[in-house]
Amino acid sequence: MAHVLPDLPYAYDALEPYISRQIMELHHKKHHQTYVNALNAAEAAYAKASTPKERIALQAALKFNGGGHINHSLFWKNLGPSASEGKGSGGVLPSGPLKDAINQTFGSLDNLKKEFNTTTAAIQGSGWGWLGVNPSTKRLEISTTPNQDPLLNLVPIIGVDIWEHAFYLQYLNVKVDYLNAIWSVINFEEAEKRYLEAISGSKL
Repeated sequence: MAHVLPDLPYAYDALEPYISRQIMELHHKKHHQTYVNALNAAEAAYAKASTPKERIALQAALKFNGGGHINHSLFWKNLGPSASEGKGSGGVLPSGPLKDAINQTFGSLDNLKKEFNTTTAAIQGSGWGWLGVNPSTKRLEISTTPNQDPLLNLVPIIGVDIWEHAFYLQYLNVKVDYLNAIWSVINFEEAEKRYLEAISGSKL
């Protein structure tokens, strides 16, 4: 079956003032839709390919566009209207297993944010910053991936898009301001759901 662009679980302006409506519309309708279209085209071409050489030639397109679709599908659920704006619960880490794990690993949420932002801001070019669970140790770890590569060595809990299309119209070249702001719209309830599934071994 063909891949489709998932609906956002909130309105395009629901993350303002931290992420503007203009960014969200372009990011979702244009950028993510392009990954979906290109992934469908690459999979159709792969199905029709008759030689190993033809299939190998399609691997880069499958990886890039497939990763873009996977990462963005996670990213939209990863966000939610901000509690500080009285719109939702975004940015609030409730008491529970995820908060306990963050405190155990990083000492506090503020320490996690600082380490995550420092690591993610250091990405050269485009990529993603991740908080994930190591499937072997069940511990939280911070990681990055280049371009649209999906996170494979960890189970993703929170992912942040650091491509310029995710922030440039609002934050220009100041990635740190974007990274500081996005924590106000992180959906920690969704993150905790992923965390519990990851430590229980459930398939995500």
